[in-house]
Amino acid sequence: MAIAYISHHDCQLHDMGRHHPEQPARLGAINDRLIASGLEMVLRQYDAPLVERALLDAVHDPDYIDAIEAAAPRDGLAWIDGDTAMNRHTLQAARRAAGAVALGVDLVIAGTVRQAFCGVRPPGHHAERRRAMGFCLFNNVAVGAYHALNRHGLERVLIVDFDVHHGNGTEDIVAGDGRVLFCSTFQHPFYPHSGYDSDAVNVVNTPLPAGTGGSEFRAAVERHWMPRIAAFAPQLILVSAGFDAHQADDMAGLNLVDRDYHWITRRLCEQADASAHGRIVSSLEGGYELHALARSVEAHLKAFLGEH
Repeated sequence: MAIAYISHHDCQLHDMGRHHPEQPARLGAINDRLIASGLEMVLRQYDAPLVERALLDAVHDPDYIDAIEAAAPRDGLAWIDGDTAMNRHTLQAARRAAGAVALGVDLVIAGTVRQAFCGVRPPGHHAERRRAMGFCLFNNVAVGAYHALNRHGLERVLIVDFDVHHGNGTEDIVAGDGRVLFCSTFQHPFYPHSGYDSDAVNVVNTPLPAGTGGSEFRAAVERHWMPRIAAFAPQLILVSAGFDAHQADDMAGLNLVDRDYHWITRRLCEQADASAHGRIVSSLEGGYELHALARSVEAHLKAFLGEH
């Protein structure tokens, strides 16, 4: 069955400045790699729609959404926090990024595709219910999760996050909701300095020290994630796919490589086959060294296809 690739040109127009690591070139590097690898020919391309306001209301405080919309500048940059800015295209890009994950959920639940990858920006996993931070405005995967629960009637949705930074925003939104299991690996201690002290029963945080490589990462996932995931038996898997734990990415200090992203994706595919009719929707989060990012996305998508 086909794999969807969901993106939109608007996502490349969001620009926080020449030297900002979360740059439009990230999507360009991914697109170039998809063409060079031949993956573009086997992916089913979709334009990301603008997210419905009701889907944002399900995960963010309405006053917060209003504030983000009001902050959108007509020109120049409007800084929301110390490292998160909006230009005149950002609001539209953020609406597309959240809308992409909702569309991915629709497509996999309808059986139109088996998996979907959302090549979008801005990312989302640091966006809390009432706070933007860490390059993120709307929490894209949380939008997808509650769309699946509220609109499609699913009862168990898994969110996994292997970004080098803890998905504090996702945890803020889903903690305590037994319909969602949230599993996260991340470097600790490190930005955003959260996730090491959570007591929510539906959250499985797995902090990793700087220098952690692929073998330790895999062992931690097998020990901490997989038994909980198997017991939960998710009906849908959503992935916050951050590739900044790659050893070539100088944003942080973990030492994963392309094949580690292939491995974790295959493990998730095995679980999806067992309990979720194969359904996975993945959305881009971090990854700032352009060559490593593009190769890691290639490995991620080839794992969906069952390729090595």
